[in-house]
Amino acid sequence: MAAQEHARPVEKAFHLDSPRNLPLVPIVDTVLFPGLFVPLSLARARSIAAVEAADLSADKLLLVLAQRTPHVQEPDLNELYPVGVLARLEKIARSNDHVEVQLRTLERIRVEILHGQGPYLEATFEPLPELTGDDSDEFEALLRVVVEQGKLNRILVDRTPYPGKLYFLGLELHLPLAKQQMLLLANSALEGLQVIHEHMAREARIQEIHKRYQSEAQKQIDRLQHDQLLRQELEHIQQELGDEVQGDLTPLKERLEKASLPATAREEAQRQLRQLEHMAPASGEYSLGRNYLELLVELPWAEHTQDRLDLSAARRILDEDHYGLQPVKERILEFLAVMQLNPTAHAPILCLVGPPGTGKTSLGKSIARALGRKFERLSLGGMHDEAELRGHRRTYLGAMSGRLIQAIRRSKVNNPLVMLDEVDKLRQSFEGDPAAALLEVLDPAQNHEFHDNYLDVPFDLSQVFFITTANTLETIPSPLLDRMEVIRLSGYTPEEKLHIAEQHLVPRLLRESGMTRPALQVPAATLNALISGYTSEAGVRQLERAIARLIRRLALRLAEQGVEPGTVEPADLIGLLGGDEVPHTLTREKLNVGVATGLAYTERGGELFYAEVSRLPGGEPLQLTGSLGEVLKESARAARSFLLSHGDWLGLPEGADVPALHVHLPAGATPKDGPSAGLAVLCAMLSALIGKPARAEVAMTGEITLCGLILPVGGIKEKVLAAHRAGLRQLILPAANARHLEELPASLRAEMQFFLVEQVEQALPHAFSDWVPPA
Repeated sequence: MAAQEHARPVEKAFHLDSPRNLPLVPIVDTVLFPGLFVPLSLARARSIAAVEAADLSADKLLLVLAQRTPHVQEPDLNELYPVGVLARLEKIARSNDHVEVQLRTLERIRVEILHGQGPYLEATFEPLPELTGDDSDEFEALLRVVVEQGKLNRILVDRTPYPGKLYFLGLELHLPLAKQQMLLLANSALEGLQVIHEHMAREARIQEIHKRYQSEAQKQIDRLQHDQLLRQELEHIQQELGDEVQGDLTPLKERLEKASLPATAREEAQRQLRQLEHMAPASGEYSLGRNYLELLVELPWAEHTQDRLDLSAARRILDEDHYGLQPVKERILEFLAVMQLNPTAHAPILCLVGPPGTGKTSLGKSIARALGRKFERLSLGGMHDEAELRGHRRTYLGAMSGRLIQAIRRSKVNNPLVMLDEVDKLRQSFEGDPAAALLEVLDPAQNHEFHDNYLDVPFDLSQVFFITTANTLETIPSPLLDRMEVIRLSGYTPEEKLHIAEQHLVPRLLRESGMTRPALQVPAATLNALISGYTSEAGVRQLERAIARLIRRLALRLAEQGVEPGTVEPADLIGLLGGDEVPHTLTREKLNVGVATGLAYTERGGELFYAEVSRLPGGEPLQLTGSLGEVLKESARAARSFLLSHGDWLGLPEGADVPALHVHLPAGATPKDGPSAGLAVLCAMLSALIGKPARAEVAMTGEITLCGLILPVGGIKEKVLAAHRAGLRQLILPAANARHLEELPASLRAEMQFFLVEQVEQALPHAFSDWVPPA
């Protein structure tokens, strides 16, 4: 360890005539400059050995280098600055564990080779040229700035000769170690003075920032003192008026005593109360603690509503609010029947899955009304932070409870119906996975002790009736899906849409628009024209918007022209709404060679698509485009392999004569996946290979295998509805899906013709006109 205690300048520098290996002493936290008398205290064994070796030499010379990192006890050349000073040992005083030396620094040197094998460090070095004076105007101007900013004695500075003048300035201004070393490295007086000025300019900026922060802190302190005085005055005024004082916890204590808190919550409340009694009401911790106690008091620990167990009344309410949806209604009535037999039974956890606009969210309100429960809805779409459900810990600024606890607090009962909307649109991020938090919420074995991070005491959610909604199950994690009872809501048939419009949409929209005149009539024929010409969806949202637009147009005519609306006929729709917004048919009247009509099931319901295949003169055997997923790509490969392996009875070319195929599904911006398109892709390939077009009036769905089997697929009802909306009446379906046709209304089944097949050979005669396998 080395420390520079005092330094004073000497009259002139010394020049070594013949450089050689000299003992080297590393020092920390300081840099020595030439031309000074410097006292040092040395405690490291190798440094003491180096000094003693110099003392035994004739000229008593040694080298002194600054150390980059002070904690290294045995530095090597990398730990030392390469430029230091040559010094002469003038005096030495020994003690038990250290030595005091007086050095005279002579000139700058650069170490070239370090020798560290002996008891002390030795180094080979070369002298560096001595700095000379600078008479330029730039130097004089910069020197004046340094002297003025550093508040130095100019007379003393002028009396100090070069190169000591610069080093004197560096010592007087207390440069940091790195800047001292840069000053020692300077090759001219101007360069050294620029190092000093740069440091002083930085210090000036730091001082300015420091003063600004000090001023802002003082203003903050003054404002807090002013606020404290105002609060004290307010407290005195409240006491005079008999109002509750901010720091008075008596009302809160009384509410806590009356609240039906469980033992753990009451214990935590008492602990928080004891802490608040010793806090200043103006502090942030006091406000946080009081808000927490307010939450404990307002949560419905024991309050609940009595379920309405009248099955006939519940059925009537459900039928009044929604048409159809029998599976959901029957499941609710089953729950009520169980509650009659066992009042302590846990509420089911339902997941309503279906296309948009099929009434999933509004159905939750109807179920709550039928049960006589409070209704709370939480939208989970786009949620990516687990703390939104579980809450934030109270250590964070602005912490609050999770949205589940907030919903329970708003409902004021511990058994509301909570709808978790759009559960399929949860997102995972670095802030956590909300779906993982729902695992505890939707598990009857765990949710009786749900832990909110802010509440920090268990809360019983087992009596809450949870209903989740989703458009698709594909994005819901399997562990979460396993905790829910899935009920699918299919799209509506035209007859069901007509009934919904007549019984629900038209009366409500008339009330909302103020068009309650008896003269306004929208007959069934007009509604059917709206359904077929202005909507193309599984639900009824487009239909609702079309009816609302129609009523608004009639209201505008009545307000501006005084024209009574009367009865709206189908022929009036063009004048009121313009031409059909949705084409009457989505099908192609005639299919080209290499095209087949398929049916798909998406989160929006059933949809029609066209598989297009073209023959290519060369290139890859199979090209796949149209944003296809891996499963759909595998189905296309299986279709091609089946055709090639059965080409003998299909009359296809063999081996290398088989042309390359390009499979494309239009709407390339929309991702597509799933195995149900396999049959349509196979028929499109076969059409391209044999040059025969498929039937335009037939749509198909089904998964294929390499053996030619047609396997069952999902979403049959939605696909049939999509074909019906598009004007198609003939469908090729897997035979194993025959049982799903029973879910269709009888009127719809009567209009459709289904070809149930088990193998590809059975499907081809229905897919192609006058199909005869080539010989």
